[in-house]
Amino acid sequence: MGNLYTAITDEEAADVLSAAKDAQFGYFDTAPYYGHGLSEQRVGAFLAKTGYRPALSTKVGRRLEPAGSNPIPDNGFASPAPFIPYFDYSACGIREAFAGSQERLGVDSVDMLLLHDVGAMVHGDAHPKILAQAIDEALPQMAALKAGGKTKWIGLGVNEIRVCEEVLAQVDLDVLLLAGRYTLLEHAAALPFLNACHMGGIRVVIGGAFNSGLLAASAGEPLRYDYDTAPEWAVDRAAQLREVCAAFDVPLPAAALQFCKAHPAVASVIPGAKSAEQVRQISEWSRHPIDSGLWDALKERQLISAEAPVS
Repeated sequence: MGNLYTAITDEEAADVLSAAKDAQFGYFDTAPYYGHGLSEQRVGAFLAKTGYRPALSTKVGRRLEPAGSNPIPDNGFASPAPFIPYFDYSACGIREAFAGSQERLGVDSVDMLLLHDVGAMVHGDAHPKILAQAIDEALPQMAALKAGGKTKWIGLGVNEIRVCEEVLAQVDLDVLLLAGRYTLLEHAAALPFLNACHMGGIRVVIGGAFNSGLLAASAGEPLRYDYDTAPEWAVDRAAQLREVCAAFDVPLPAAALQFCKAHPAVASVIPGAKSAEQVRQISEWSRHPIDSGLWDALKERQLISAEAPVS
């Protein structure tokens, strides 16, 4: 919806959302950062036109400022909206960011409100200062929005486990959106954390189930991992996974989606789609029958953890 890597038209975006509705996908995730407001604008336009109201999650932690004559930074979005995102984890910034999301989405409340991209991977040496502000200002403001009926659940939307652990040591959260860390390709390090979330009653939404597309790439498509060119080890491991899946007549993306959903902590999986045809394909992959022998074979070849839940 935010034109990540390549642009789609507003009409194509509406077709994607319509296909998701038809496939009974009842949860849409978005953020101000995605396309610098474009994703939320497109979701909001679709909701207004159709009257459809899926479960919604959006994010706070960046505010959008009109670009004016200033150059729009290259954040990987093709033809983003004419705004510049700035990190802002202050209480005022959280209120301002959410108000902007309400306007773009055309809603008064959302189901999940997530603090976006805190963590050392994003902020480097500034992480301790930003984490302190998140604990002292951002998350209390999000809790106030929850108390005021503006969201049902609050949590984090991140790409790293360590910051989840740091925040959970100090703050009670309802949900975590964790992107790219628990997948068929790599999950051993994340498995104990998801187990702990399950024991603690914390819901987990898995983003990046295809590792930025690597596990769903067709022949000739760019191989990406963590929003960048896929390293050789990841390409090789994906090839091994594909080989075993093929022996059981299971598309690799089907195994990738169903593996993530099998963990009892996982409330939902966000695969991402840029066309109506991709949405329909994802729906088919989600329902594709998988013989338990596939998981046994993957464990035997040590391609997935022996302790990973698979059903």
